[in-house]
Amino acid sequence: MKLPTLHLTGTSRSTLAEGYEVACNALRDALAAVQDAAPNTRDYYPQGEGAYTQAQTEHGTRIARLTSVLFELQQIQEHVATHA
Repeated sequence: MKLPTLHLTGTSRSTLAEGYEVACNALRDALAAVQDAAPNTRDYYPQGEGAYTQAQTEHGTRIARLTSVLFELQQIQEHVATHA
């Protein structure tokens, strides 16, 4: 992952840190909303055997992708906060 370099003619540390904090908070909210939208077996059983399991798997994959992006942004945010 390519991390930003803080320097005199670049974006300020505070602006970068704030931007990544806002992004991380938005992803946390999105992750919570997606987790709350977990599949319910009652919505899938009419589709036949395996439909609910597939929906659960797809839901888990969506959560994993959001979690991965959040982790990356947190790493960038930490880098910005701790490096000159």
